[in-house]
Amino acid sequence: MSIVEFKEVSRVYKNGDHEQWALNHINLSLEEGKFVVILGPSGAGKSTLLNLLGGLDNPTEGTIVVDGRDISTLNSNEMADYRAAKVGFVFQSYNLIPTLTVIENVALVKEIATNPLSSHDMLEAVGLLDHKHNFPSELSGGEQQRVSIARAITKNPKILLCDEPTGALDSETGVTVLKLLLSMAREMNKTIIVVTHNQNIAKMADVVVRVKNGRIQSCEEQANPLSVEEVEW
Repeated sequence: MSIVEFKEVSRVYKNGDHEQWALNHINLSLEEGKFVVILGPSGAGKSTLLNLLGGLDNPTEGTIVVDGRDISTLNSNEMADYRAAKVGFVFQSYNLIPTLTVIENVALVKEIATNPLSSHDMLEAVGLLDHKHNFPSELSGGEQQRVSIARAITKNPKILLCDEPTGALDSETGVTVLKLLLSMAREMNKTIIVVTHNQNIAKMADVVVRVKNGRIQSCEEQANPLSVEEVEW
C-alpha cells in the first residue's frame, strides 16, 4: 500500500524574472513500512523533496498524497496538525533547546504527539540514557545528533524524514542509529526516508531513489538489501 505519492510535483523559486526549478514534475510512490534512501548530488532537489513531504514547504504545482490525504491543499493550521500527527524530522542541525536537559528535549514532542513512545526508552536505544540530565552544551556534536534522533522517534510518527542522520556520527555510533531506524521500518512498520550522500546506507535500503537536476532519475526496489553488519563502513 502506498503511503506517499507525488504526482507531477514541481517546486519553483522565483527571484525577479529568474526561475529556479528545485523539483521538476516528479512522480514518486512509496510503500508503507519501507526503508527508503534518496541519493543525489548537492542541489539535486533532495532536501526540497523532504521539505514538501514534511509540510515545511508547498509545491508550486502537482499533488502530494500522504496516507490517503492530499496535503498540497492544506491550510497552515491543517498542515501543523499533519506535521504533529504524521511525520518526524531528523535534520543536520540538531535544533535542541539549550536551556533544557537531554530528557526534557526528547520529552518535548509529547506535547504534540498523539501516541508517543517512552523518552527514557528512546534515549537508552541511542545510548544516551546516562546523559539524560546533561544540557546540550555538555554534549559532543554526535551526541546532540543522537538526542535529536531520540526525540524524533519518541514522537512515534508514521513517517520519519532524515536529512544526513549519521553525518556527524562516528561509524560505530552511526551503525547503532541505523539499526534503530531499520528496526522502526521492519518491526514497527514505519516509513523511514533518508536523504544522504553515503552510498553505503543505500545498500541497506528497501528502495533507492536517485535525484538529479530536480528530477527522479530512478526508483529501484532492492530484493535483498544488506543488513547493517554486512555493509563495510
